[in-house]
Amino acid sequence: MLNVTPSAVNHIKEMISSRGKNTLGIKVGINTKGCSGLSYTMEFVDQIDDSDEMIVIDDVKIFIDKKASLFLIGTEMDYEKGELESGFKFINPNEKGRCGCGESFHV
Repeated sequence: MLNVTPSAVNHIKEMISSRGKNTLGIKVGINTKGCSGLSYTMEFVDQIDDSDEMIVIDDVKIFIDKKASLFLIGTEMDYEKGELESGFKFINPNEKGRCGCGESFHV
């Protein structure tokens, strides 16, 4: 469903370890937002929601919000680190377009 690059997995590990809580993993979802309608969300998971799907990559648990699963099929999640900007990047073959600022997309 969701392909996660080694760079993204390593950054997620760093985020979880620096949080200092008993974090189980991260949750990826989609929210209605922006001028194109949808945006990706990420949050720490401290308690498992049985309706979420879970994938485990290199001992990192990534939970997928049930409502987002259809939008994420075939998506690659990457983490890019640059001189001026760093962050997670979602390459989604289901996207039909993005807004000008890149904050939201539509399918």
